[in-house]
Amino acid sequence: MDKPPVFTPDEIARFRAELASRRAAGAYEPGRWSVSPLNRRTEVTGSLPRAVRLRDATLRSVETLPGVVAPTEAKRAFLRRLVASGVPEVVTAGLGGRDAAALKAEVELVKGENPECRVVCPLMRSREDIDRAAAAGYDAVQVWVQGFGETSLIYQAPVYGRAWRGEEWRTPDTPRDRAGVLARAAGLVEYARARGLEVIVPLLMVSYATDETHEQSVAVLTAAGAGELTLFDGPGAMSPEAFAHLVGRTKALAPDVEVGLHPHNTFGLAVGCAVAAVRAGAGAVELSVNGYCGGPGNADLAATALAFEALYGVHTGIRTETLTELARAGEELTNYHPAWNHPVTGTHAFCWGGMDLITQETEIDPLLHNCLEPAAVGNFRKVPFTPDSGPYTLADKLTALGVDPTPAQVDAVLDRARELMAREGRLLTDHDLAALSKSVASETAPVAGEAR
Repeated sequence: MDKPPVFTPDEIARFRAELASRRAAGAYEPGRWSVSPLNRRTEVTGSLPRAVRLRDATLRSVETLPGVVAPTEAKRAFLRRLVASGVPEVVTAGLGGRDAAALKAEVELVKGENPECRVVCPLMRSREDIDRAAAAGYDAVQVWVQGFGETSLIYQAPVYGRAWRGEEWRTPDTPRDRAGVLARAAGLVEYARARGLEVIVPLLMVSYATDETHEQSVAVLTAAGAGELTLFDGPGAMSPEAFAHLVGRTKALAPDVEVGLHPHNTFGLAVGCAVAAVRAGAGAVELSVNGYCGGPGNADLAATALAFEALYGVHTGIRTETLTELARAGEELTNYHPAWNHPVTGTHAFCWGGMDLITQETEIDPLLHNCLEPAAVGNFRKVPFTPDSGPYTLADKLTALGVDPTPAQVDAVLDRARELMAREGRLLTDHDLAALSKSVASETAPVAGEAR
């Protein structure tokens, strides 16, 4: 139907001219986003690099989610989608429970989808682990380093197995102090480098690092040949400012070594930590689809990518239009479903309710209440019919249902719809609205022979 016009063409033109005057190139990209121009001013935000590398660790992270028992083929299908999204690096699930053929097939899958995608094998605990990763064709390995001295024994898996069997685990090969922890890790780093592998060293529990322990870790591990030191904050106890400080300190101690981070989302600040760390000099952010990991989870791939791309103009290489589909694939893989308003990919992330003043603004400009265009991230704009909806929203809804009502019929349907919602205490379905419209149409249809 032709809705009664609210604004004249001249008024609409003036609205659009005013909006254009408030926008700036880069911060405004038609069909993609419209964010504050302040985000692109270095005197406001500080300097950021032209690009950042996002390392996806979803396949390793889902191993920590209780109840996830996904078949191998489901994981392979997810991995194919993940690599197709443009992530430049993937951390796989690791060696546990998989033979040489399975490991090699995983690497070949990634390289077949994107030969440039770097494949990283985590959790190297021995030379045998490194040999297996090298034989499978991985590009890089992660040698994890606990953040304590003697307290690191808590995180040594063999300790628990030996203790359970009544065996003595306090042997000369079990590090009991910080120097021993670092020496063991350094030996693995050197061995991996000798096998031709790039080495990433996650420094775990960095929220407990002191100036002294951190300086010691950086010195020992860089001397051994670590190519990247990744600041892992498992507890999520680091603020954005703290991450930025530690990145800056690490860069000062080892200017030729890349610094990465692996933030957790305890306070909902994981993306903020990523931005602050990159501003301070970090070159890589480890994250996951839907923020999957144990506890409060990691930084979310979609939210992090769009924060860098849209807010700050930092290139990630991610094909943003694939992100919502990838998020849904993650839900299918894990059966863990993020909140309805999860950033970027949530089912209702682009739903602002059903008031006319909200639903009709998109005809003037689609990037007002939605600073991101849903299609740019593969998502959809949802327009519900609610008790606050007016005739314009209802008219659009009925038109979408294939109904062509008159304005008087829209008013009649609106009255009955509000009454029904109040009486039954629920929103109406499309079927409800179509039935009400049909009822109103039959009552208002002219009788044969009557003057129209």
